[in-house]
Amino acid sequence: MATQIVEQNYEEQEIVLLGIQERGYYIAELLALELQQFNIKVALGSITLNKVNPLASPIEISLPQTDWQNKCIIMVDDVANSGKTLFYAMKPLMEVVVQKIQVAVLVDRQHKLFPIAPDIIGHSLSTTLQERIDVEIGKDVIDPSAYIS
Repeated sequence: MATQIVEQNYEEQEIVLLGIQERGYYIAELLALELQQFNIKVALGSITLNKVNPLASPIEISLPQTDWQNKCIIMVDDVANSGKTLFYAMKPLMEVVVQKIQVAVLVDRQHKLFPIAPDIIGHSLSTTLQERIDVEIGKDVIDPSAYIS
């Protein structure tokens, strides 16, 4: 995924990775480490929102607005299912001018109900609506993984 980011953003001076809490942020942390090996300046932040009812509470970005305004932003999440979480997570990004917004997901399930198409995909899986993708990643996880259950 880091290589895809570099290939699609080779002219950028800085990339802002915004991981959707919790698992998306851990993936963004891993991507930031990989991107630094390519000598790319990376700002890392998180997006916090209520995934069940996104408008029930404020959507918060951990970085000050000046850190991502007029920049290339890559939103990172673990699994893209319907696109709902990514759709609502973009709301605060629409309040200022940004250079570009891309979406990176570890797993794309292709069951879109919202107009969100990931630009950077770790794995694309054809699944049924009854199947579930579980992602194990975090501070206490030694070997991050994703599997169908």
